[in-house]
Amino acid sequence: NNLFNGFLDAEKRFTRISFQMADVGTVRTKQLFDEIQPKIDSIFRTDVETGEILPASDKRVYEAKVTGNSVIYAFQTEYLQKNLIESTLTAIFLICVLMGFLFRSWKMIIISTLPSLIPLMITAGLMGYFHIALKPSTILIFSIAFGISSDGTIYFLTRYKEEWLKNAKNVKLAVQITIQKTGVSMFYTAMILFFGFFIFTASTFKGTQALGVLVSITLLMAMICNLILLPAFLMGMNKKAIEELIEEV
Repeated sequence: NNLFNGFLDAEKRFTRISFQMADVGTVRTKQLFDEIQPKIDSIFRTDVETGEILPASDKRVYEAKVTGNSVIYAFQTEYLQKNLIESTLTAIFLICVLMGFLFRSWKMIIISTLPSLIPLMITAGLMGYFHIALKPSTILIFSIAFGISSDGTIYFLTRYKEEWLKNAKNVKLAVQITIQKTGVSMFYTAMILFFGFFIFTASTFKGTQALGVLVSITLLMAMICNLILLPAFLMGMNKKAIEELIEEV
């Protein structure tokens, strides 16, 4: 009796059975939960006399649940993935609305979102290639990088619109002046942020190391997209500007 009492709470209403399991990954862990829970219910919800499965509302039923750190980690990853998708889509929507008010053009809306999304896709690809899991320390990468990348895109496009209006809506000239006036400051800002986050790689905590490396790479890709791809997209909207550029080459 004393041994059995060690597995019960003071009111003798709850008991806990714990065991260790191998780290088989989130997907396989959730599959195991789906397999184990029906077996547990078949044991604790079965009428001993008739062998029938009793409804959960029956007073004779013992409620049994799978809990523990493995359950928390499995559903935590799912929760992080869901919130990552929701926050990214919300940020994209807000930027599209802002660009819509600023330029009144669906083409500019697409152009303004691509330079911010490409670095995120590259980062996601690197995380998958190097088997870097989504964790609270690594999921911050997307929010930080997307925010800074979008800020650079908005800054570039706002200046571009000013120069575009000043120079009789000449796309080629507006892009050249925008790069001359904002490109240097955007480059230095990106380099400062790059080395600032790269310092985290000296940490002994792997999560912080991954954060430093991936954010640094993402910010570098964002700068390249904003200073190379974004002007190319703007020039691509105007056939006359492309023809003039080809003639110069």
